[in-house]
Amino acid sequence: MKLKIVGVALLAAVVLVGCDRVDPNSPLGKRTAIFKDMMKTSEDLGGMLRGRLVFNEAKFIEGAAHLDEISRQPWQHFPQVKDNQDSSARDDVWERQERFNELARAQEAATAALVAATTQRPLDPAALASPVQRVEDACESCHKEFRAY
Repeated sequence: MKLKIVGVALLAAVVLVGCDRVDPNSPLGKRTAIFKDMMKTSEDLGGMLRGRLVFNEAKFIEGAAHLDEISRQPWQHFPQVKDNQDSSARDDVWERQERFNELARAQEAATAALVAATTQRPLDPAALASPVQRVEDACESCHKEFRAY
């Protein structure tokens, strides 16, 4: 009898954990994965400039290019009408789409400028600080207006 109760409790726990997961193929799942990749890549680039990570020119150039590529991807996974999924995006994303799209383009421009800054070789970490800061500022400005913390 105890084994049956433990089995039912374990099954219930597994089901409850599974309910909290986001479908990775849903728009929310896709944009969340892209945003996490953007954050990780941006943190690595900033970490190289701030001394948290060893500065590696090749990895910095590769990371900047990757960040620029993925910065153009999450926006397509915001449907025109808000879906029912629990998202950290405020309703303003759908109510103020013109502004949201404006900030998305600003993010893309900031990552493109970062890539352009990596064409001056050898890379000077001091010269890269400003373009990286613009990328970080673009992220933050969108989060302030459109992300529910």
